[in-house]
Amino acid sequence: MSGVSASIPTAERPVATRRFLTMLGPGFVVAVGYMDPGNWATDIAAGSRFGFALLAAVLMASLAGIFLQTLIVRLTLASGQDLARLIRNRFPRPVAMTIWAVSELAMIATDLAELLGSAIALKLLFGVPMLAGVIVAAAITFGILALPGARGRAPELVVGALMLVVVACFGWELLIAKPDPGALLAGMVPSLEMARDPEMLYLSLGIVGATVMPHNLFLHSGLVRARLADTPEPDRRTMARWLTIDLTAALALAGLVNGAILAVAAVAFQSVAATGPAPGIEDAHALLNTSIGGGAALIFAVALLAAGQSSTTTGTMAGQIVTEGFLDIRLPPLVRAAITRSAALIPALAILSGAGDEAADGLLVLSQVVLALTLPFILLPMLLLLRDQRLMGGLALGPLALRFASVLALVLTGLSGWMAGTTALAS
Repeated sequence: MSGVSASIPTAERPVATRRFLTMLGPGFVVAVGYMDPGNWATDIAAGSRFGFALLAAVLMASLAGIFLQTLIVRLTLASGQDLARLIRNRFPRPVAMTIWAVSELAMIATDLAELLGSAIALKLLFGVPMLAGVIVAAAITFGILALPGARGRAPELVVGALMLVVVACFGWELLIAKPDPGALLAGMVPSLEMARDPEMLYLSLGIVGATVMPHNLFLHSGLVRARLADTPEPDRRTMARWLTIDLTAALALAGLVNGAILAVAAVAFQSVAATGPAPGIEDAHALLNTSIGGGAALIFAVALLAAGQSSTTTGTMAGQIVTEGFLDIRLPPLVRAAITRSAALIPALAILSGAGDEAADGLLVLSQVVLALTLPFILLPMLLLLRDQRLMGGLALGPLALRFASVLALVLTGLSGWMAGTTALAS
């Protein structure tokens, strides 16, 4: 707290504290991407196949996500710029434009997955066909972005409310499922079996690899930068602490939701999956009432809709940040949403209209392959920026943290390529 003490008189410290509290929230917006519909399928497969054993993978994925998003906070506070602007300003133009194009592709893939998740939820809740559900989900996002204050914190508040719906739903699911607390705790301890069993290893890597998404890095950086305007330079180290607390709490909550999805699947579906293929999202919904009852299927579908819709909104917010950062073009939220949403809607509508609802699973797989392939294009420039001591200044990372960041970035890069290739071959 020395930076604050030196720059703010004692009588003004409560005011400063209130100001820092108003800056909290980016972590909870970003956390939505850590429990989006793309994560659900992996968690359901892991729980139905191996019970609670892969809770350790959920824990490792959460810790990796917290570490990387913390690095984004420090990079943004140190430079005063978001990640997209930094790449544009500090890399050769051909390199920066290549990263921009890949980032836009990642936005579209993210939007496609979240649209499909919302559409599946609408089908489960109201019987809406997937084709119509995709259009309805897109329209809901436009409605959120049309709210007064769409350039301010209104979308953040809506997203936060939707996230609380997901948390409440899966808290209730856990109460219904009544998993064994001892088994839950044991599952959080990594075992050698996770590396020996090829299917366990594949699902573990899938959980970790699906956690860090390109759009979350841009989104978090942009949200932090937006809160920097009235923050004096000496206060930024203290601000980093506040934002780290915000982030850690939010991603811990997201990790608990992912763990809850896996735990519910372990209780409800393990006997089913042991004799056949692991259930998908729609299969899971159909099995819930017969396995644990208590309205579990309805709660599951409500949570899926909230997760999908909040994720589509944050994806559009991230798209705005990418466009403004790389191209220095400030678009109204609805215009930016229309661009990304149109690019995602075209393949979704074309394939679903031709192949029917059954094509949704193939589209989800395609979106995850694209995301896996694009992640290295964002992680590696971020790592190079973090290693620039002059850029980082007083918020520079220590040697140990830099080494760990480098190893993690390289592992995730290799993992993303391996997962993309394996998933593409399997499909």
